[in-house]
Amino acid sequence: MDNKKDKIIASAISVFREKGIEKTKVSDIVKGAGIAQGTFYLYFSSKLAVMPSIATVMMEKTLKEIQQQYEPSDPFPKQLEQIIHAVFQVTSNNREIFSLMLAGMASSEHLKDWEIIYAPYYKWMSNFLEQAIQQKAIRSTISTDRTAVLLIGVIESGAEQSFLYSELDDDEMEQKKQDVLNFILNALAS
Repeated sequence: MDNKKDKIIASAISVFREKGIEKTKVSDIVKGAGIAQGTFYLYFSSKLAVMPSIATVMMEKTLKEIQQQYEPSDPFPKQLEQIIHAVFQVTSNNREIFSLMLAGMASSEHLKDWEIIYAPYYKWMSNFLEQAIQQKAIRSTISTDRTAVLLIGVIESGAEQSFLYSELDDDEMEQKKQDVLNFILNALAS
């Protein structure tokens, strides 16, 4: 990725966190990035046009954390627990960014880009499910591609409910993770 574009994205995240979406101006973003305002417009048409790039950064961060916590030699339920934990952890550590990103994507024409942004994440999860089918850990009749999208949605929704929409204490958050795990295991049981 282009270094100037990376600087713009990093600055946008920082400025959006500090000022919120409404109060942020392109001039604030370029000042933080140390670039000319005209350079911003080479990459993005508006401040909201940065949102898909922020979503890409967050998706990549989530997928990287999953891959770091995921242990391929563990049984399927343990692997799924690792994935859920990773998503909850990234959401917890980046709750402000997720809130801003979701609001920014929803308030712009860029929400339609979500499926494109998430394609690598969906592919990874689909492959994970395919391996589970081969190991006879889950039902073989599922569509791994469609189920991957649903699975990510369930896990992320649980994490967002825990960190973006409410303040759960540690015990409640652990119970939410367990509930998400049990729900998915029951849904995929062979």
